Amino acid sequence: MAVIRHIALNVFRESVRDKVLYNLVFFAVLLMSASYLIGQLTAGQDVKIIKDLGLAATSVFGLFMAVFIGIGLVSKEVERRSVYGLLSKPIRRHEFIIGQYLGLVLTLAVNVAIMTAAYYLVLAYMSWMELENVKAAWEAPATDPALLKAIFLIFVELCLVTAVALFLSTFSSPILSAVLTFGLYVVGHFNADLKNFEAVVNSKTAALLARAVYYVLPNLAPFDVKADVVHAQPVPWSYVAFTTGYGLVYIVMLVLAAMFVFSRRDFK
Repeated sequence: MAVIRHIALNVFRESVRDKVLYNLVFFAVLLMSASYLIGQLTAGQDVKIIKDLGLAATSVFGLFMAVFIGIGLVSKEVERRSVYGLLSKPIRRHEFIIGQYLGLVLTLAVNVAIMTAAYYLVLAYMSWMELENVKAAWEAPATDPALLKAIFLIFVELCLVTAVALFLSTFSSPILSAVLTFGLYVVGHFNADLKNFEAVVNSKTAALLARAVYYVLPNLAPFDVKADVVHAQPVPWSYVAFTTGYGLVYIVMLVLAAMFVFSRRDFK
């Protein structure tokens, strides 16, 4: 555990020094702040617009962080040949992969926390500035704690995307890994449509292939509850727990697959 913790902290330190990472957080925070001005242009719907834009910014910029940091770590270590020095030490390859992944998750957690704090500051400022009769018409308070459910599921989804990026980076180039990760992210949000693909096409082969893809690829649609919390629709904790468990199962499988592939790579 000490080795894994050391690798994870080292990954975190390297990630926070990355200027691209700072720029992504900056633009996300800037977008959340600008959403207040955008919301003022739509009378009566401003709080919903701010909530929706803030959650969307957290999801989109978090996705870029997960992909570009996740695909770069293993390939960067190989390209700089620093992996040779690491593996020559009493570090097992599975410890290296687990440490890399936990470091990425820690980086994501810190940055999502920063964006969440900025998000709630914008909402708190809006709540403070609005008149009481306007706030009485809102479906939910500006700083609705239910928004944290959506943010938490976004974080779990980002951890899953990071696991995908890490797995792909163990055997493919950074560019190909990025393209595949973004592609899997898009497909994952429309994965549920593949289950009933036979209703759209007449080919049994295509329908069976679509059904196989449905069961193999992770379904990311359940992680998106942004519309529900913005419109004050209830999101039960049981749903959050089940969806989190679903994500953890895929994360474990992807990390195990990354460990398997990386353990068989020849660095000689």
